[in-house]
Amino acid sequence: MTDMSPSVRLQEMIRVIRSARTQGEERGVIQRECAAIRAQFRQGDNGSRSHNLAKLLYVHMLGYPAHFGQMECVRLIASPRYNEKRIGYLGAMMLLDEKQDASLLITNSIKNDLSHSSQYVQSLALCTLACMGSAEMCRDLAPEIERLLRASNSYIKKKAALCAVHIVRKVPELGELFTPSARSLLSEKNHGVLHGAVVLITELCERNLDTLDQCRKAVPELVQIMKGLVMSGYSPEHNVAGISDPFLQVRILRLLRILGRNNDTASDAMNDLLAQVATNTDSSKTAGSAVLYETVLTIMDIKSESGLRVLAVNILGRFLLNNDRNIRYVSMTSLQKIVQTDHNAVQRHRGTIVDCLKDQDASVQRRALELSLALVSAVNIRSLMKELLLFLSSCPLELRANTTSGIFLAADRYAPSQRWHIDTILHVLTTAGGDVRDETVPNLIQLITTASDLHSYTVHKLYRALVADIQQQSLVQVACWCIGEYGDLLMKGECEETEPVQVTEDDVLDALETVLQSHMSSPATRAFALTATMKLSTRITNNVDRIRSIVSIYGSCIDVELQQRAVEYNALFKKYDHMRAAVLERMPVIDKNSPGHINGDFTAGVKESELVKVKQVEADRPQETNQACDLLGLLGDSDQPWQPSPAQPTTAPSSASTNMGGDLLDLLGGLDPIPAPAVTVYEKNGLSIKLQCDKKMDTGVTVTFTASNSSDNDISSFTLQVAVPKSVQLQMKAPSGDVIPAQGAGHVIQTVLLNNPNKVNLKMRVRVQYSKQGSVCQDMLQIDSLPTPALQ
Repeated sequence: MTDMSPSVRLQEMIRVIRSARTQGEERGVIQRECAAIRAQFRQGDNGSRSHNLAKLLYVHMLGYPAHFGQMECVRLIASPRYNEKRIGYLGAMMLLDEKQDASLLITNSIKNDLSHSSQYVQSLALCTLACMGSAEMCRDLAPEIERLLRASNSYIKKKAALCAVHIVRKVPELGELFTPSARSLLSEKNHGVLHGAVVLITELCERNLDTLDQCRKAVPELVQIMKGLVMSGYSPEHNVAGISDPFLQVRILRLLRILGRNNDTASDAMNDLLAQVATNTDSSKTAGSAVLYETVLTIMDIKSESGLRVLAVNILGRFLLNNDRNIRYVSMTSLQKIVQTDHNAVQRHRGTIVDCLKDQDASVQRRALELSLALVSAVNIRSLMKELLLFLSSCPLELRANTTSGIFLAADRYAPSQRWHIDTILHVLTTAGGDVRDETVPNLIQLITTASDLHSYTVHKLYRALVADIQQQSLVQVACWCIGEYGDLLMKGECEETEPVQVTEDDVLDALETVLQSHMSSPATRAFALTATMKLSTRITNNVDRIRSIVSIYGSCIDVELQQRAVEYNALFKKYDHMRAAVLERMPVIDKNSPGHINGDFTAGVKESELVKVKQVEADRPQETNQACDLLGLLGDSDQPWQPSPAQPTTAPSSASTNMGGDLLDLLGGLDPIPAPAVTVYEKNGLSIKLQCDKKMDTGVTVTFTASNSSDNDISSFTLQVAVPKSVQLQMKAPSGDVIPAQGAGHVIQTVLLNNPNKVNLKMRVRVQYSKQGSVCQDMLQIDSLPTPALQ
């Protein structure tokens, strides 16, 4: 290995380090060189100081410690020579930050250099302040930056504008200082200055509502600048793939989106411009697509005309045909946001969206699936469901659960007939029965019980599916239930809707016994099969002894649940045979609207503007007349929220003999509820959501969500979606806003009114969605019990 002398040049040091064969060899070279640099720093050799610091910065870039060069940065910044000052400022940007005490030592040097006669020295000071300036430095130097914004040199004004952006982010209250100068920069012709001015005004508008109102007066000026860019001819200095300065165009469009949001006057002023940009921009290159995408976002975010919104959707539709997967993904993400407000316009591109389901990229497939499910309606349910079922048969494993849930929800909402509904769910269970949610089985059973004219058709179809494959547990469970309930229809062989199959009693029992003995059957599936076998004992005549033998075998099963069922069924055969027919008769039709009915959960493809009910299973409690039972009932059903009874007159002692539990509660009777204390239910990424309940009447509850933001960045596009049990009536009031200011400067309040006539256990599932620093965040939280309002 080549030895290095302390005076080795930077290029030679880089060559030697790169030629090192092992990490240990490289580490040795760097340690020797760092030791030599330390020695020269101590000697105070002014001639080689910048040379040594340059080498130290390269060592820092490789990930090795270089903190001992911080003071050398301070010395070089104070040097009058430009080449030393340049290395010093570069070192400060790399080695110093606002947490280092040494950074305070360069404040005076930066202030002096901001007034230097050379624009390049001024530029070094501006770049350093914009890179690592602390809040104290920003406060001290803000007047100097404001002065430079009014300088005559375009090069300096461009740097000063970007430095002002950093100052506003660090110290938001200094924004008012830069507002007049920022407005005046819009009259500049230099694109660099315009770009810096637009970025600065955008930052000012996002931080202060008063500044936003002031800057809305600049909309006509911004429109003229944008028109000039769109209609200008070829300019080699600014042309990118045939688009004149697309970076500046994108920045202006983002600023127009902020200025036009929730403002009719500003929106009207930019409608013509947006139409012009949308029609005159070439989307064949990435630069043009970027400008068009920002145009679409602006159109959708302001109060634009309906024709302009259709034009925006058509642009996104063209993006779907682009060969670039990133552009297709971005297009579908945008369409997903507007499908609720412009459903018909998005519907025109349904074929292209469905084609994206065949894409090889999983992220594109996921977006296409969500958008396809959102487009399902009563008109296109048959055609679109065929495509979704075809996709289900070949989709990636990670998308199967979302696909099945979306299909079930769409079928439940838009099914043209009960037979079509049953066929669709059976198709899903046959294809992906292992990926469906737990509530699928009881939901399908409820559907089958209500379709009384399809019982024979369903049991025949399920029997065929059971004989063909017993791997799909959900399918097997439904099939066993149907065979147990309607086995007599299966053995009659009478079915008009499908070709009947002659099935004997032995065939049916063989199928159920196969399920019971299969190692692929879960305990729940075996329980379904054992119960179905027992129920068949009242529906067949020749094989009752075989059924008794099958049941008795599982009386000593290792699975406790299965063993308990078998013991009880054996008792039916032996001690209570006279009651067996009545106990095992057909189940009554399950009322879909009953409080105990299990309904679907939030799934892929749920429309954001609609409410989806959360499953709620509640057992009906028998009303006992015995006082002892009433007392025990006070401790029963622990998942039920306690409700204070209305006050009873003291002149009616007879009530004590009818309801002792009510009188015990009446010890607190006659007291009015006060709001329960707020409870924090969500805290993540600086976002905190608190929940408070206020009981307004016997069955009415007002739930208030208060969202605050403790992070350093604003949270925008904040929305809450709430799901409650099916028997609970829900009304959501309009939120107080959709932007949560940073650092706890404000909050958003969402009020939800609940009416609980059946007094079921109140549970709630909440979907939280918001944007932070350009990224969209979505989360789900489960609230199993609401805080009970206190009494006063």
